Amino acid sequence: MKSPGDAPLGSTYQVVARRYRPQSFDTLVGQSQVATALSNAINTNRVGHAYLFTGARGVGKTSSARIFAKCLNCETGPTETPCGNCEACLAVNDGQDVDVLEIDGASNRGIDEIRELRSNVNVRPSRSKFKIYIIDEVHMLTTQAFNALLKTLEEPPSHVKFIFCTTDPEKIPITVLSRCQRFDFAPVEADSIFKRLMEICEKEGFTAEPDAISLLARRANGSMRDSQSLLEQLLSFCHQSITMQDVNQMLGTADIGRIKSVVGAIVDRNAKAALESFSIAISEGVECGQMGEQLVGYLRDMLISLTGCGKEHFLLAQPTDYDEIAAQGQRLGLETTLACLQIFDESLTRLRTSSHSRVLLEMAIIRCCQLEHLDSISALIEAAREGLPLTVNAAATDNQPPAPPAKIAPNAQTKEIQPTPKNPQPKAETKKKEVRRTEIPPSVESAVEINPANIEGYWLKTLEQLEDIAADYAGNYLSLAISAPNCLAVTLDSFYKEKCENPAVKSTLERAFEETTTRRFRIDFVTGAKPAAKVQAKPTTKRQQMRDLENHPLVRKAIDSFDGEILDVRKT
Repeated sequence: MKSPGDAPLGSTYQVVARRYRPQSFDTLVGQSQVATALSNAINTNRVGHAYLFTGARGVGKTSSARIFAKCLNCETGPTETPCGNCEACLAVNDGQDVDVLEIDGASNRGIDEIRELRSNVNVRPSRSKFKIYIIDEVHMLTTQAFNALLKTLEEPPSHVKFIFCTTDPEKIPITVLSRCQRFDFAPVEADSIFKRLMEICEKEGFTAEPDAISLLARRANGSMRDSQSLLEQLLSFCHQSITMQDVNQMLGTADIGRIKSVVGAIVDRNAKAALESFSIAISEGVECGQMGEQLVGYLRDMLISLTGCGKEHFLLAQPTDYDEIAAQGQRLGLETTLACLQIFDESLTRLRTSSHSRVLLEMAIIRCCQLEHLDSISALIEAAREGLPLTVNAAATDNQPPAPPAKIAPNAQTKEIQPTPKNPQPKAETKKKEVRRTEIPPSVESAVEINPANIEGYWLKTLEQLEDIAADYAGNYLSLAISAPNCLAVTLDSFYKEKCENPAVKSTLERAFEETTTRRFRIDFVTGAKPAAKVQAKPTTKRQQMRDLENHPLVRKAIDSFDGEILDVRKT
């Protein structure tokens, strides 16, 4: 059976992307908003003189420009539905219409070409209603060329229309943008690409597995032309039937089941199983870079499921696998998934400059298998900062350490495990042997009790330990208060508040207060007035003590006699 694309040997063959190019707005895929706007402009006689079509490659910009040109110059037009059979429509389809001029902006970017264009715009069209200039990749024009085009673009003859196409509108001068009607072409949805590719396969006489065509559609990343180019390659590779195995073999990618097994082993923290699955994929002919890209895509889909997005947002995995991927994501955790993505991304970046691509990816897999359950670790850190009981998230994997004891007594000191007492408790003792103790910051283990009654004493003791200017600034406090758990509010006048809010000064005070109390507090500085009934005891800092001693007669005489200086003050 011959397909429509079959041609005698030696004859001219036209690729799928050109043979199935849309010829009307009805067949334009994925750009309904553009088709509707241009059709309404024709129907209401509001056709402008300059249009700018922007968007990624292969989304239909030049095809839309050709369709619009046919709509304007068709023998039955202007009409939103060109006949496609008249001389003008056929000439536009073949790119040979003398009144529809397609110009490549990359190779005709100089001022001389624009001068020639300006000299020709006043010549009326030979047979059609309008002379239409389609300039592709218009952002490649030079600044001088754009400037030479401005006047003609703003006030062209009534028979001239300009249609500019570009993938980079940011490079076009604002003076040109303001003279055009701009239409932004969105990436084509994967479902629309899938339907179009299935239609092409049917017309070409091929049968195809839906999963195989779905993979091509998602691989195109919103570009209809890219998807058709991949399909063209696949039609040459296969024989009347397209399978998922054919797609993977042609693209050099791994089967989705192989990707699942590698990620599943990472979730289980089983480095041996992950490396074995990876090795099998490489032995099947999968290229290392492609395998890494697939792992990133799969982890990305897992991340999407963790954030609550639906299966329609998947880029690599099949939508039917949503529940399985979501379950893997819940076991791995959001923070750990993000860490795995970063590890693989860094490895792929290094892959471009390294000849040891397989080793780099194997290192990345092992590093991912060694990751802790980061969601639980972040929760432990937050609990430690807030002085709350420490518990491990129940979503942690089985090989993660259980949570430490829920209650920690104040001033408790870390003790070594003593020999078994006379009346042992078997259950508790067994747990001690099995549990790997989670590290707890010293500030939580030996924390003192801080309350409004003793807060000022600890504050004064903190300032006495400091020798720099931070103690002088903070020593002028007006009042102290515990404004929230692990949060100390220090009231100062505006001058000293500004000094203490300096990041270096604030960090010094918080660190010194933590060393004094063995509790981690956040110190906030507020502006206020000194309480009227309170008699405040000012701290005597080391700097003040050193200044006072310098004025003592005996100390002064010793300094002069021995040419010395005071380095430290110690209480006896």
